[in-house]
Amino acid sequence: MLKCKNSDDVIRAVREHGLELVELWFVDVLGGLKSFQVLPDELEIALEDGMGFDGSALEGFCRIEESDMLAKPDPTTFQLVTWRTGEPATGRMFCQILHPDGRPFDGDSRACLHRVLQRAARRGYTLYVGPELEFFLFPNAQAPLPTDPGGYFDAPPHDLGTPVRRAVIAGLRAMGIDVEYAHHEVAPGQHEISLRYAEALRMADAAVTYRAVVKDVARQHGLYATFMPKPIATINGSGMHVHQSLFKNGRNVLHDPSAPYGLSREGRAYVAGLLRYAPEFTAITNQWVNSYKRLIPGFEAPVSVVWACRNRSALVRIPQYKPSQENAFRVELRSPDPACNPYLAFACILAAGLKGMEENLPLPAPVEEDVSALSEAQRRERGIATLPGSLESALAAMEASTLVRETLGEHIFAKFLQNKKAEWELFRAHVTDFERERYLSRL
Repeated sequence: MLKCKNSDDVIRAVREHGLELVELWFVDVLGGLKSFQVLPDELEIALEDGMGFDGSALEGFCRIEESDMLAKPDPTTFQLVTWRTGEPATGRMFCQILHPDGRPFDGDSRACLHRVLQRAARRGYTLYVGPELEFFLFPNAQAPLPTDPGGYFDAPPHDLGTPVRRAVIAGLRAMGIDVEYAHHEVAPGQHEISLRYAEALRMADAAVTYRAVVKDVARQHGLYATFMPKPIATINGSGMHVHQSLFKNGRNVLHDPSAPYGLSREGRAYVAGLLRYAPEFTAITNQWVNSYKRLIPGFEAPVSVVWACRNRSALVRIPQYKPSQENAFRVELRSPDPACNPYLAFACILAAGLKGMEENLPLPAPVEEDVSALSEAQRRERGIATLPGSLESALAAMEASTLVRETLGEHIFAKFLQNKKAEWELFRAHVTDFERERYLSRL
């Protein structure tokens, strides 16, 4: 595994490994991976000045009259791209997006997360996250048919995804991304590879890399991998549970071994912040029309805004695997899905938790029973709110949110809303097979 500290290290590594190309990576406002390649002869210029591209051609970037943009690589993110079999080795770096005069671009998702992390750092805090990104393996993109009959933690022959997961893990480890474990998930054809916790910006880079590696490796095995939240209506969808711990002066401030559930005073306020602001940031963590087909009762996805220790249908869970170990203690947000923009998702999650701490929000009692079994009147009596039930309602909550607007900045906030409202209007106007089958012969 390479570790580059500066531009000189990158140039030296490119020469030593005889690389023919270096890929420059960044994401658009929706988290879609974008890349272009530079030759080694151009690398020094790219590292010093950045490389120009047309920003108006990318989702959520800029207008035609403001199209010239620069992608400036971050040398500390340089790694070899080793998982593509049969191809010459290349290098990869994530980029900062700049205006031609060198000013940071307000539509840069990675810079948005960095800004929120810097704000937390000024108060002494460092956020570590460990996401669990689930995915399905299908024969191809047109046939959502599970490639095996396996269930949770099944072994071969029911689990046929082991070779794919093994190759993905090898590719990730070669790029310095630590993996905790991998296994078959609950639904047929569904899999999970959990990444070992890391500082939030590094982890967002790792999540983008993970999605690219999974898709590439699946293709090499003649399969199609998808992070679509709910590809099949009758089985569990794919989530991205986000485990979080917040450190200050070398200590996990969310943890107090003498307190109930191991939650410190700061930890209780942090969780309360997640609960208070989750409806407002749900459009970010669940950004697609399809995301809300997953967020329904009965499929282990959270709907009610509650927290718990054992209840896996709760929005926030406090895992109790090692409650006395400070470094292992974390808070788990269960609503996000793996198709979100991880930079924006982590930024909003941290902002919500910190806001809860700033406001010293009180934490309600945990809810360990199945909330879906409660009547609407019982939920209302207990003050149990629900997450938005559609992209339309999530966008309305986001648009009214001062927290999300301040976290994302005006540019990303406006461009994201514009794109998602257009998506909702396309969906709203679409006549589905469900409607034809249900109504055509009856009405």
